[in-house]
Amino acid sequence: MSGLTRESVLRNCSEQEREKKVAVKKQTLAARRWRGFRKNRRGYYSLLIFSLLFGVSLFAEVLSNDKPLLVKYQGEYYCPLFKVYPETVFGGDFETETDYQDPYILEKLTSDGNKVVFPLNPYDYTSINLELDRPVPSPPAKENILGTDDRGRDVLARLLYGFRLSVLFGFALTLIGTFVGIIAGAVQGYFGGRTDLFFQRFIEIWSSMPELYLLIIFASIFKPSILLLLILLSLFGWMGLSDYVRAEFLKGRNME
Repeated sequence: MSGLTRESVLRNCSEQEREKKVAVKKQTLAARRWRGFRKNRRGYYSLLIFSLLFGVSLFAEVLSNDKPLLVKYQGEYYCPLFKVYPETVFGGDFETETDYQDPYILEKLTSDGNKVVFPLNPYDYTSINLELDRPVPSPPAKENILGTDDRGRDVLARLLYGFRLSVLFGFALTLIGTFVGIIAGAVQGYFGGRTDLFFQRFIEIWSSMPELYLLIIFASIFKPSILLLLILLSLFGWMGLSDYVRAEFLKGRNME
């Protein structure tokens, strides 16, 4: 009986292992790679932390802003975060956009039953703390959790907005470079011949252009901006991928 029991246990174990192997083979390539990636704890948890920080940065205006989320003034509700109001709406004297950090306006918004709700960090990335009683850059304090820079601007707000801008810029640059690189490589590999020769010579000439000097020249001609930087970097960010795509298309042509 013990021998039969041992044999049945071994048979069940072998069947379970066989079923696991079959299940793994049935998984898609992406699922197998994701499963392997999850085994790398350092990379997996880094991805989780990065995703969390990026998700938080997407709501930067709600978490860190010098404009209130909600204002109750004389029985009416206002959302300055989504709409611009002149200060005359809140008892001011001018038709200019309301400065909600102005002590006079703040007194109007917090007196006589009026209420104002600010974000957790009441500073924008351009806001300057004019009430600092110490030289800038200032160390972390109650009003500025991570301190201020050399212009008195809140470091936490600038980190939050800057992180989002950097990640979105990288995503956009990668998408543009991937799209252009795939198209250029596919055209070279598919048509071949003179088309491939023309593109190869063009890439050789274009890749030899001094990218840094071009950036400096364009920055002196046009007003520096994120869009201009994205366009200039995209002009050079597609050539590496196009070579791999071209090689795969040429390989496919030779197989035919």
